[in-house]
Parts: sequence; C-alpha cells; structure tokens
Amino acid sequence: MKRIAEEKLLIWKDSPRRKPLILRGARQVGKTWLVENVLAKEFTSYVKIDFEKNKDVHKCFKDDLDPVKLINYLELFTETITPGKTLLFFDEIQACPRAVMSLRYFFEEMPELHVIAAGSLLEFALDKISFPVGRVQYLHVNPMSFYEYLQAIRGKGMAQKSVEYPSSVSEMVQDELLKEVRNYFFIGGMPDCVKTWRDSKSMTETFAVQSELLESYRDDFNKYTPIVNSACLDTVFLNSAKSVGEQLKYTRLNENFTSKTNHKAFDLLTKAKLLNKIPSCNSIGLPLGAAANQKKFKASVLDIGLMQRLSQISASLELQHENLHAMFRGKLAEQFVAQEILANYEPDLFYWARNARGSSAEVDYLFTCNGNIYPIEVKSGTGGSLKSMHMLLKKYAVCPYGFVLYHGKYKKLPDQKLEFLPLYSIASLRNKNHTAM
Repeated sequence: MKRIAEEKLLIWKDSPRRKPLILRGARQVGKTWLVENVLAKEFTSYVKIDFEKNKDVHKCFKDDLDPVKLINYLELFTETITPGKTLLFFDEIQACPRAVMSLRYFFEEMPELHVIAAGSLLEFALDKISFPVGRVQYLHVNPMSFYEYLQAIRGKGMAQKSVEYPSSVSEMVQDELLKEVRNYFFIGGMPDCVKTWRDSKSMTETFAVQSELLESYRDDFNKYTPIVNSACLDTVFLNSAKSVGEQLKYTRLNENFTSKTNHKAFDLLTKAKLLNKIPSCNSIGLPLGAAANQKKFKASVLDIGLMQRLSQISASLELQHENLHAMFRGKLAEQFVAQEILANYEPDLFYWARNARGSSAEVDYLFTCNGNIYPIEVKSGTGGSLKSMHMLLKKYAVCPYGFVLYHGKYKKLPDQKLEFLPLYSIASLRNKNHTAM
C-alpha cells in the first residue's frame, strides 16, 4: 500500500543537508514498513538494529559514542556498514536512550552515512537524556489518510478526486466518495486494518485487528508505571475517545483519580501519540498558537477506526444512519475531520471559543495552510444559523471566509462568506483558488 511519506523519505535520502532522521508516531502506523519496503531498496545494503529485540547491542552504546567505534562494534552483530551504500536503521530506539544521543555524533562526524531511527514511545526516552537538538530531522507518520485509504481500496483515480477542490468534481463522484467515507469511519487508517479490509472485505475481521491493536497499546500502559497508574491511563484513553468534539476537564476523565493524576495520564497519552490535544483560541492571528489556551481544550484520537472500536460503537446500528454526521452523535465526523487535518497539513490544531461571560460561541477547528487561517465547522447539513461562524468571520478580517464540512455536495454562499464542502474534502483546501468569493 502506497504512503504519502514515501516521497518525503526519498527526498531525505538525496538531500545535501541530510541529518539523521527520526520517524515519530504511535505503534503500528507503518514506520518500520516504510523503512524496510521503501527506503531500504534504495541502498546496496541495509542494516537494522532492533533495540527491543536485541538487548546485547545496548552495550555498544554504553561508553564511547564515537561513530567509527560504534560501527566497528555494530558490525560484530550485523554485516559491513559502508557510508554512502548502507542504510543504518535504529528501530525502537527509545529502548536505548544513548543510541538517541549517538545521532548527534553521526551527524557531526559521519554525515555521509544514512542513519534513520524509529520509536513509538520516544518522548519517554527524551526525558532521560540530553537530546541532539539541531542535529536530527523528524518525520511524523500518521495512520493512513482518507486519500491513502482510497488509493489502497479504490485505486489512484478515485483517491485523486478526493483531493481535488469539490467545485470541480462531479456530483456523482462526490456521492461516491461520501459513501466510501462511511466505510472509513469504521475501518480507519491503521495499515493492518486497511489491508485486512482490502483483502477480506470483512468488517468483523477488521474489528478483530483493531481489538488486537488496542490490546497492544494497553500492554504498553504498563511501561508508563510508576509514572502513572495503568488503570487510570486506560480509563482516560476510553473517556477521551467517547468525548471527541467536547471541551474536556481532567476531573471528568476519570472520577476515581485526582485531576492532577488524570492530567498526567492525558499528557502521557498525547506523548505516545494516542491522543491529540486541541487547545482553544480566544483571538485569531498568526501564529495561532500565540493565543492558545492550554487549559481549555478538546481531544481527538490517533485513528477513527480505533476510536469506534474503543467506544464500542454498534456498527450495525450506526451504519443505518443515512447522514454521516448522525453517526455516534456527530463524534465520528468531528474525529474524521481532525484526523484528516493532522494527516494532511501537520499543523497544531485549534478551535475557537469566545472568551466572554455567558458566551457559548465556538467554531470546531482552526488551522493554517499556505499562510491562510481556515475556520471549520462540522455540521449535519446546510440548515442552522451557524451563529458562531458568522460571529468569527465578522470579528476577524484575517478569516475572509469559513468552511462547513457536511454530508452533502459542494455549495457556495458568497453573501454569507461560506462554502459548504463534502465531508471527505478537507485535504482539498490546499488546492483552493484563493480569489475573492
């Protein structure tokens, strides 16, 4: 299955400014697959060091981190490592913090060697070491976006239609894409789940894979102790998934633990990339983060398929809804949009909430792309007042128009400075012609 990150890896390989590359992301999003099935094929030889499976190799990094000495040691466990011809891959690097530190010296003293690393709980290792700031590059790997999912399931032609601005896409194709979103709500973008659905067309088998993935994440929770109780992590994870689209309070995430403990659990889950924190903004300007309120926030989950499985949503019941926004009280639609924004634009994601006594004005999402600020509402249809969106557009000239993502076809309302977009089309905003409406 083709991934968008493939092109980025090949650009890194040939860059004259290349530094050791760290792939970041949760477990099972495809980091190791990308290295072994895409990047490794570009080299004469490939050497993989798995720090979780091979504990003996840790001793190579115990004392001297000189790259020449390290290579000599590593060759005792592997094969010849030749700069310029060999790809050296440090997998599960978080299990050996000093290997993370060694990346600095590979950059400074052996820049001709291609070194790539991956880790799923990397932030926990970073707390224990002096990190090589400025000596490494990063590439975040997400679950498969809707575009990547479509390419695997329906082919490149249909996938390409999903990222064309919908004003130029036929209504028939828009309808077909919305039908496929319905499947994606339940399959999600975890590569093993997409592959299982592609090969079997069985949601039951796909749900079994999702359950296995969630169980592996829960097994990881034991690694976080004694930092925080694993039962607390499990409950905070579950309640965050059930509360997508809602403003969160730490006290409500787990009534059996203190707000401080729940706060720590939530932060650990965001570090592990299982949750994404979405802070509110009271005012709007670039950069959006300058006005962010970290104490007032929402959350999205790593993957929509895992979200529905974790929340134990009844697929047989929810699939009976004709409108995508009606599924799970609109939470699946809000998760989908947040996940697509993070996968396609890699920004910090925010939402707008008016900071005034007695005010409940709120717009679902804010993000930036190509220097533009996009206010996004996720709605069930073209009806309703959209009072909060109108308030935002009137107050902030930096947002000359707003977008409503819904279960329907493209529709433009110039007099209201609004465009209604099919739910699938968030990735197409980069292709919008930014002329006056």
